[in-house]
Amino acid sequence: MQQHITDYSARLAGALTLPAINKVPDLAAAFKQAWDTKKTIYLCGNGGSAGNAIHLANDFIYGAGLTRGIGLRIESLAANSAVLTCLANDIGYEEVYAEQLRVKANSGDVLLVFSGSGNSPNIVRALEMGNKLGMETFAILGFSGGKCKDIAKHPLHFAIDDMQIAEDLQLIIGHMIMQWLCDSANSAE
Repeated sequence: MQQHITDYSARLAGALTLPAINKVPDLAAAFKQAWDTKKTIYLCGNGGSAGNAIHLANDFIYGAGLTRGIGLRIESLAANSAVLTCLANDIGYEEVYAEQLRVKANSGDVLLVFSGSGNSPNIVRALEMGNKLGMETFAILGFSGGKCKDIAKHPLHFAIDDMQIAEDLQLIIGHMIMQWLCDSANSAE
């Protein structure tokens, strides 16, 4: 087990040095601008990535707001099981996020998708809808980046072939941005 811990830690540390990490400030700036202008941020993913979207929405609604008095307008599109199961049943699982965006999102809002492969049809459709609506679209991706790498306006592609490291990066980047937003709320940064 000790060797596994050492190897995993090395893979995670290596992933954090990949060129995509240099795009995190762009994502952070989009979150700050949305916060400042009261735009809405939407998050989505599947499986563990859906769990990360729900986790980070909580952090930004409450945790980030502690220093400024109000959190970000942010929503995980994966959080409402009634909506997800209705849409999956009635119009297809590939539309569960795109349809929510079609109804709720506005031009200038932010969409951040999480995907290991970048090829999940519902994530691809969400990005396509986000672009159609004039949203700022971001994607944190692993593996080859898949179709999402070419569809997102701002892909953060970590070329790693490890789903757990890809999902770790989603949370780590979210937590980096949250801490920066908390610090920037207290300074002129």
